[in-house]
Formats: sequence, C-alpha cells, structure tokens
Amino acid sequence: MQAAWINDAEFAGYFLGIDEGYYAEEGLDLTYLSGGPDVIPESTIIAGRADLALTTPDTTIKAIADQGAPLKIIGAQYQKNPIGIVSLVSNPINEPQELIGKTLAVPPVNVISVNAMLALNGIDPSEVNIVPYAYDPTPLIQGEIDASLDFTTNVPYTISQHGVEATSFLLYDFGFTIYNDTVVVTEETLASKRAELVSWLRASRKGWVENFKDPNLWPPKWADSWFAGTGRTIENEIFFNNAQQPLMESPAGFMAMTEEGIEANLRALAEVGINGSRDMFDTTLIEEI
Repeated sequence: MQAAWINDAEFAGYFLGIDEGYYAEEGLDLTYLSGGPDVIPESTIIAGRADLALTTPDTTIKAIADQGAPLKIIGAQYQKNPIGIVSLVSNPINEPQELIGKTLAVPPVNVISVNAMLALNGIDPSEVNIVPYAYDPTPLIQGEIDASLDFTTNVPYTISQHGVEATSFLLYDFGFTIYNDTVVVTEETLASKRAELVSWLRASRKGWVENFKDPNLWPPKWADSWFAGTGRTIENEIFFNNAQQPLMESPAGFMAMTEEGIEANLRALAEVGINGSRDMFDTTLIEEI
C-alpha cells in the first residue's frame, strides 16, 4: 500500500494492523510505502508499484474525469477532511466571512479547495489575500499572516509548543464536503485482487477500531519503529490521534462510504469544476466486510 504522507498518527490503524498481525490473519503480506511531499499516490498504483493508495478525492476524481485514469475509490479513511483554516486565539478567524480582507497562507495544491469553500460561502477569492504556504507555522505565530490552511489535527499542537493557542475550522463544515485518504485502486487490481482488497479493508477497519479504544496507547509504542526519525514528538502524535477520531468515525464503520457522503463529495467537487460521478466509487467491497 502507498500512504499519502510521512509516518505519523494519520496512519496509526495500518501500523497497528501490521504489528498485531491483522493483515497476516487475512492471508496478506502487506508492504507499507510511506508518502511525502514528492510522492503522488495515484502515480504509484498506475505504475504498478503498489496495489492501493491513499489519496485526496479531488486529485483522484480529476484524474479519472480529465485524463481517463482507470481508477476506482473503494473506501474512505476520513469521513470529514481534516484540512481547515488555522488562526490564533488572540486574532481568531472562526468562519469564512472573517477571512475577508485578511492574509491567508495556502499550499499551492490546496488553493482550488479554498476558492471553492469561499465561493460556497458567497465570498469572491479576490477579497482574501492568499499567499503561498510552506507548512511552517512561524509566519502565523509571528503575526505576518492571519491564518493558514493545514491539517487541524496537527498544526494546532505545533503552534501550542510555541506558547500560543490556535483555533480552527474545517472547510468541510462550511460546504467543501470531501473525504480524505480515499482508498484507490486501478480497475485491473480491482478485478484481479478483489478478495485481497476486501481482506485489506477488513484488517484496516480492525486496526482503526483497536487504535481508538485508547488513542493515547499506541503512539509511544512506535517511538523507535514507525515514528523513528520523523522529527516529530510522540506527544504530537498522541494529540493527532485523538483529534482525528471524530473525523474518521461513521455509523457505517471505519473506511465506509455512504450514499450521502458520496453525493456530498460529488456536489462539493462540482463547485470547483471537477465533475465526478457515482460510478467512480465502488462501495461493494466495504459491504462485504
């Protein structure tokens, strides 16, 4: 499997499943490939270097719609995308309207998402001073910008370590209703390894269920293994693991995709000119577990 980012608590359920033998119990010999800023997960599976990848649905659906990429989405880790607007409690921005006239730092890859959220809330993007963001909270802490776009599960902790308190809101809660870490496979893999993919989903769900029984328990166990050499503290991973739980939970179970959720994704993406369709999602594998 190809992950979407470097090793952190975002992938705790998979680490747990590997270490506790959940994948092995399903007859799977799982190789875990870390992600990072230079990794495009979809490219890894199209090139045949992985059987499945964790992606953002906007890039995947755009690749299918615009380039005819032979991909299918078979599950979703985050029911609510953790990306949001982070500001300081001392200069809070609590809703989109409060961004008007302010300086917002956004990673180039996410500008399209921010513009969609602004449009959905009746705000012209020209009313917000959007500048590039390099995943460094220093400009926000020093007051050079008013807010940044980042994972709300992570960067508030980083900011707190500098003695200031952050606040945030999700793009999801203001109309940009997309999943994150969607589980994507090629149509060829779906046809040839369907049983193995169902087994992977089953073991992954088990890993996440176990992880969230006590979100504080597992990160310290991985200090010298999965989390070694990342430059991040275990306290940060514990914060992250707790913060992500409500964004991942679903009445249908971890990794699930409901009809309502799929429709919300398609509606939000249509706002930014990404025209997906229901057949890009295959919920039948999740239904088997």
